[in-house]
Amino acid sequence: MLPPLPASPGRRSCRPARRARAGAAGLAAVGLAALTLAGCAKFNEALSQRWVDVSFRAGTTVAQVKQVRAACAHVPNVTVQKIRQNQPAIDITAGLRFNTTNASDANVAQLQMCVSKFPAAVGFDPQDASDSGG
Repeated sequence: MLPPLPASPGRRSCRPARRARAGAAGLAAVGLAALTLAGCAKFNEALSQRWVDVSFRAGTTVAQVKQVRAACAHVPNVTVQKIRQNQPAIDITAGLRFNTTNASDANVAQLQMCVSKFPAAVGFDPQDASDSGG
């Protein structure tokens, strides 16, 4: 077998460049995998969202809606959607949304019992992000 030819002084070996490219490609793959997993976690978090929409009879006043909101905001693991400062009255009386993502079935039942005490509230509709109901 013949010995390898010596490298000419003006010519460099390609091995370090190949290693650097392979390392960069591996690093990019790891970064992409991390971003993908983070995206999946956010997607799963979004799909696990649950809420209850409470609707009111026609002619319900803003004061009545706020009364229901205040009375039922104490239910554990349930948060009521905020009313924006300049929100039109028609939007307020259209209904309330309670976030029940962290609530147990017992918490949701407690919320339903609270809402049912008010004659102006005519609908209690549990929902989740899968669009199949609560």
